[in-house]
Amino acid sequence: MALRAASLLLATLLLVATKVSSNNEEEYQMEKDTYPKAPVPAPAPPKAPVKPPTSTPPPPVKPPKTTPPPPVKPPTTPAPPVNPPKATPPPPVYPPKATPPPPVYPPKTAPPPPVKPPTTTPPGSPPKTAPAPPRVPSPAAPPLPIVRTRKDCTPLCAARCKAHSRPNYCARACITCCDRCKCVPPGTYGNREMCGKCYTDMTTHGNRIKCP
Repeated sequence: MALRAASLLLATLLLVATKVSSNNEEEYQMEKDTYPKAPVPAPAPPKAPVKPPTSTPPPPVKPPKTTPPPPVKPPTTPAPPVNPPKATPPPPVYPPKATPPPPVYPPKTAPPPPVKPPTTTPPGSPPKTAPAPPRVPSPAAPPLPIVRTRKDCTPLCAARCKAHSRPNYCARACITCCDRCKCVPPGTYGNREMCGKCYTDMTTHGNRIKCP
C-alpha cells in the first residue's frame, strides 16, 4: 500500500512538472514572438585559401671583385757607358843604385906609454913619494862669510844659486848644506873645497853630490 502511494505521488509530481515546463515554454515563445527579431547578418563570403609563403633561398652573395694593383714599372735608368779599361803603362824599372862600399879606416893604434927611466935608489932605502900639493883657494875667491844660524844661509844661497838653471832646487840644497856645515862657498860655482869635507862629501840618496 505504501508503495502504491509513493508511486502515485511521484507520478503526480511528474505531471505537475511537465505542465509547468510546458507553460513556461509557451510563455517564452509568446514573448519571443512579440519582440522584433534582430537582423540576421548575411553570411560572409568564403575566404580564399591563403597560400603559405614559399621560402625562397637568399641570393648567393658574390665576393667583391678585387682589382689587382697596377704593375709598378721599375725606373729605367740609362746604363752607364762602358768605357774600355785604360791600359796602365807598367812602372818604369830603374836599375838598382849601387851603394858605395863603406870606407875602411885603418885601425887606431894607441901610442905606446912613455917609458920612465928607472930611478936609481940605493938598496934598503924606502921609495920616495912626492908630497901632494896643498889645496890653495883661487886668488879671486873672497873670504868665507860667517854663518851662525839658518837665517844667515838664505841670502848667501840666493847669491850662490842665482846663475843656476834651477835656482829653487839649488837654493833648497844649498840651505841644507849651509845649515849642517855652517859654510857657503863664495861665487856662483866652484870653490867647494873651501868649506871642507862636510860640504864636498855630502851626497843625496842616489849617491850624487848634494851641495852646489
